[in-house]
Amino acid sequence: MKREIVSTAKAPKAIGPYSQAVKAEGGFVFTAGQLALDPVSGELVGRTAAEQAEQALKNLQEVLEAGGSGLAHVVKTTVFLQNMNDFAAVNEVYARFFATNPPARSAIAVAALPKGALVEIEAVALVP
Repeated sequence: MKREIVSTAKAPKAIGPYSQAVKAEGGFVFTAGQLALDPVSGELVGRTAAEQAEQALKNLQEVLEAGGSGLAHVVKTTVFLQNMNDFAAVNEVYARFFATNPPARSAIAVAALPKGALVEIEAVALVP
């Protein structure tokens, strides 16, 4: 099986030894978790979970598009929340990005996220 590393300057650079995404033979893109990082400065954007979810989803969209896919082709997401009390606010933002036929999803509360982020989102998508 072949795999191709996906990278784009339109999303934040990896902050560790990982790729933004990997495109796998067979037509899938697996993204790394996306934080609410500004693609240029690498700094965290947004003070609330909703604001951070918005930026994380924009970053996710850019990574998916660089891999030949897009939000409409996402089959599964995982949302990591630093505080499960932010679930409803993040859901409102998430619903705007996945308004029609949303993918399967898991939401997990975690003790902490890199850079003190409140939200991290990863996805698996088809490559049409």
